[in-house]
Amino acid sequence: MDDPILTMEEREAINQGRWFSSLSPSLRHDILRCASVKRYADGEQIGARGDPAEQWIACARGSVRVSSTTLTGKQITLTYVEPGIWFGDVSMFDGDRRTHGTHAHGATTIVQVSRSDFERILKLHPELYEALIKLQARRVRLLFGMVEDLNTLPLRARLAKQLMLLARSYGSAHPQYPGETRIQLQLAQEELAQLLGASRQRVNQELKTMEREGVIRVEPSGLVLRDARALSSIADAEA
Repeated sequence: MDDPILTMEEREAINQGRWFSSLSPSLRHDILRCASVKRYADGEQIGARGDPAEQWIACARGSVRVSSTTLTGKQITLTYVEPGIWFGDVSMFDGDRRTHGTHAHGATTIVQVSRSDFERILKLHPELYEALIKLQARRVRLLFGMVEDLNTLPLRARLAKQLMLLARSYGSAHPQYPGETRIQLQLAQEELAQLLGASRQRVNQELKTMEREGVIRVEPSGLVLRDARALSSIADAEA
């Protein structure tokens, strides 16, 4: 359902995004002024692979699951887009169709800027070119790091790094246990395994080992980081 107004929490999530907050106030204002708001229920499709690239999008609440489809028709999760993150700008530049599908993970709100408005803002604010180049450079560095980890690190270290990343993006203080961090993004073990390029069974074994060691705890509502320092040591020790 379309809704022209962001809530205060949703607008704050956009404005506090590391990349977006680095833009000039006038540029941020012009982007949000022409952005439309859309809300999705859990699992609802936002965009399909092969769709024309007509919108530049940011997540304002919930999470956007980015996926690909195998030759057998199975969906593979590649990443989750957290609140405050913009995506779809590559297709805005090259004009090609979307390369991946996107779905809401939990109740999700997005803002989207049309291609015509995106091009108009670029003409009005040349700083957006440099900002987007820096954004792409950061993404390339992260992608190379992920490929390197996949080929050089054991699963235990990759899992530790992934849990730390999820905690930074979706973590909040545990309401009952001071010093612990609950990962708000609820993932099935199969979804977590897909992020790591591993089987669900192997990921399950590593999670159980970390739980026995007192590093994490598996709760019905999701994963809890009990000892962030120990988790960081696992990632560093295996590197």
